[in-house]
Amino acid sequence: MSRDILVTSALPYANGSIHLGHLVEYIQTDVWVRFQKSRGAHCVYVCADDAHGTPIMLKARDEGIEPEALIERVAREHKADFDDFHIGFDNYHSTHSPENRELSELIYNRLQAAGHIARREIQQAFDPEQQMFLPDRFIRGECPKCGAADQYGDSCEVCGATYQPTDLKNPVSVLSGATPIQKASEHYFFQLGDFEAFLHDWTRSDHLQDTVTRKLDEWFEAGLKDWDISRDAPYFGFRIPGTEDKYFYVWLDAPIGYMASLQNLCARRGDLSFERYWSKDSTAEVHHFIGKDIVYFHALFWPAMLEGAGLRSPTAIHAHGFLTVNGEKMSKSRGTFIKARTYLQHLPAEFLRYYFCAKLSGRVEDLDLNLEDFVYRINSDLIGKYVNLASRSAGFVHKRFGGQLADQHDRPALVQHFVAAADPIADDFEHLRYAQAIRRIMALADEANAYVNDRQPWVVAKQEGRDAELQAICTTALELFRLLTLYLKPVLPVTAGRAEGFLEIPPLDWQALTADLTGHRIGKFKPLLQRIEQDAIDAMLAASQQDLAAAAPAAKSTGQQKEKQSMSEADEIKIDDFTKVDLRVARIVKAEAVEGADKLLRLQLDVGALGERQVFAGIKSAYSPESLTDRAVILVANLAPRKMRFGVSEGMVLAAGGDEGNGPFLLAPEPGAKPGMKVR
Repeated sequence: MSRDILVTSALPYANGSIHLGHLVEYIQTDVWVRFQKSRGAHCVYVCADDAHGTPIMLKARDEGIEPEALIERVAREHKADFDDFHIGFDNYHSTHSPENRELSELIYNRLQAAGHIARREIQQAFDPEQQMFLPDRFIRGECPKCGAADQYGDSCEVCGATYQPTDLKNPVSVLSGATPIQKASEHYFFQLGDFEAFLHDWTRSDHLQDTVTRKLDEWFEAGLKDWDISRDAPYFGFRIPGTEDKYFYVWLDAPIGYMASLQNLCARRGDLSFERYWSKDSTAEVHHFIGKDIVYFHALFWPAMLEGAGLRSPTAIHAHGFLTVNGEKMSKSRGTFIKARTYLQHLPAEFLRYYFCAKLSGRVEDLDLNLEDFVYRINSDLIGKYVNLASRSAGFVHKRFGGQLADQHDRPALVQHFVAAADPIADDFEHLRYAQAIRRIMALADEANAYVNDRQPWVVAKQEGRDAELQAICTTALELFRLLTLYLKPVLPVTAGRAEGFLEIPPLDWQALTADLTGHRIGKFKPLLQRIEQDAIDAMLAASQQDLAAAAPAAKSTGQQKEKQSMSEADEIKIDDFTKVDLRVARIVKAEAVEGADKLLRLQLDVGALGERQVFAGIKSAYSPESLTDRAVILVANLAPRKMRFGVSEGMVLAAGGDEGNGPFLLAPEPGAKPGMKVR
């Protein structure tokens, strides 16, 4: 029986452009959806713009337009970016829609009727200059838990604590810079504690990753608090039924936007119904893909709201980490805060899709876009291994056989070996272990190219009487290419489409594993992809810096100026950034010069329980290899491996100096420190 699956990605906020950090999630989700559809599942993928809240209201006011005009414009931009990154939504909608209003009121009324909504007067931050109540994110100050400066009014980005804006120390309004005053207002609260027993069981029933469950334990230990679901006028959103000046907080109607997008799709498609996915007795699967920063809303508030409203809860919530570029937070001043559209103006979308998949593990880990590694991996994997396999075989088939393939393979066992890889690759895709899937696929690509190198069709082609052998070799190579294309298709849908066109075969899916190219006629090969040149990377970074310069005059409000200032100071790090660096004592087991390198030595390091590491260090000018044996050094142990033309460097040893002929000088621990010890 075919699986019935509803899939969502978190809703992008309709207040700015899509950037590469956003795309981690949409690419991860899209690949999973394409994989499920390829396997025969009935899979529906919906999303929408998150279109409510004070920031949107204020940005529209700054631009002199109505909020509706702003969100319509941003929605068009978002949808164009998603389309060009081949994100295959079945429906893309908006939270500012009749469906979302209807469903938000329905869920609220059910919660209220069941006694889960409370009303009480609160003291709220009020901007005396702007004459308005301040949303949480328009107040910044010192975290009441850890003391970190410049934190939002609802949560701390340093320690992860959540709190009320009134708890902030030394708060300021990001709109005017004024110190907020306290003003009384009646608010509406969802009583989350009513669902503590349900949530305690639900969060431990395989709906979440283990690390997410452990994180939620902190909130259970602190006690589940009532959730303020109302905001005072002026506010852009849906008015709470029965009130004149109270509006649903954006985070109440945002997840309901998943439902609204589905409802909108159901109205246009006769094969779908809302109840099929959201009724209490639904047997369908519901999967949410989100960033780790919004776990609290999705894994506590959302299932509790659904339970209280008599609706089903999600099957699974898949959280991912943040994107860094070249090992650091995206920075506008360095040009690494890259918009989706800026990227697309310089590079193909599928290159980023492939690179992200080569890094995604299914765990809640940050992902680094190392631009040097990006160029190397794309050129090596996609051009050198995958595309090259087809290009080096198809020419012979056309020149010598008019595009006709042989009736049998040269190596049937090798073809069956590729077919047998389908199950482990599918299991990796199913469990979001994309990096593992890519490693398996590229290992197959290596085997395919090794086969061609071994059989040498270019040599066979020059020898008389070996035409049948040549045709069989090329047929086998192209069959291996077809299977690689099938496995890569969820990641590279457009390139796969071009390959299908060149091979003149129907669209590939998992059922095509049993098909075969023997006896088939193919079309003429055309280049499927082009290598990345460093010029394209440099131009993209330069354009991103130009984006920053162009945006500067538009920073009209104090809040926008503050955001711009904080981004320009991105080079400054906090103690929490530093503690992410894992420094370890290591012992040099072996050191040797690197042929062809003026400055590098290859170091083999013993890092105790962490095993051995190979590191390339630019210290040749100061140290002879023989002088380094058994020497203790300090290793950055959690640095992402870096591919160099000499090999892979698996860390960095610390050294001082190296300027104007002084040094470098290796840093070393005190005598007695053992390999693997953590440096504190």
